[in-house]
Amino acid sequence: MRCFAAFRASIVTLTILGAIMPALSRAEDAAAPPATTPAPSSIVIGFVGGFVSHDNPHHGPVQLAQRIQRTVPKDTYVQVFENRHRKQAYDAVVRLLDTDHDGSLSAEEKARAHIILFGHSWGAAAAVLLARDLRREGVPVLLTVQVDSIAKAWQNDAVIPDNVAEAVNFYQPHGILHGRAQITAADPSKTEILGNYRMDYKENPIQCSESPWLRVLTPGHLLSECDPHLWSRIESMVRQRLSSAESSPSASAVVSTAVHPQD
Repeated sequence: MRCFAAFRASIVTLTILGAIMPALSRAEDAAAPPATTPAPSSIVIGFVGGFVSHDNPHHGPVQLAQRIQRTVPKDTYVQVFENRHRKQAYDAVVRLLDTDHDGSLSAEEKARAHIILFGHSWGAAAAVLLARDLRREGVPVLLTVQVDSIAKAWQNDAVIPDNVAEAVNFYQPHGILHGRAQITAADPSKTEILGNYRMDYKENPIQCSESPWLRVLTPGHLLSECDPHLWSRIESMVRQRLSSAESSPSASAVVSTAVHPQD
């Protein structure tokens, strides 16, 4: 009898343990910190103008991204977005920086950000607006590049937010569509405007094979997108910043989260 009682007690104990162990395991899983993933060494985002597709290989921002992608380290994120998909670009940046996947960015995660933004036409304005979106989250940006920047009616592409370390503007003055001639820094002590560079394709014409009928209406604006010398210059600037970011992984400063909109 004693043996049978002991056996029955063992069965009861095992049954109880079998019931509570999964619950304990689930509790441990819930208490454990989420798995982390490495942050990209750098994030390079471009925006195309007008209604151009993000993967159209005939356009300057797409070609630049493709050339950069071929030679940068594999952990560099390089992507082009349509200018109307700025929210997707923002979500991509936050997802990449959120290495512990807790749904928010810590000061350490923000400090690891090495971000470069560029674009043409509406895409140039989108680059500035994305920098402003990131400012609200306290995320720093290394460089913004605007090429013949044109803002939509409700947008402001003229003032560079103070989370941007450097900004540069290239514009041409001719045609129905022509870019903003000058950008300024919201806080010159935090943002260096590298220049507002004027391009004149009447004085220095170039060949551009795409959209011949559009060239009649907006010649300079389209030429600014296919100007090989201009985009080569931008590529050199981007590569220089990427190289500096790789050699100084903690170079970015965290922007104060106590910010006010600059729209």
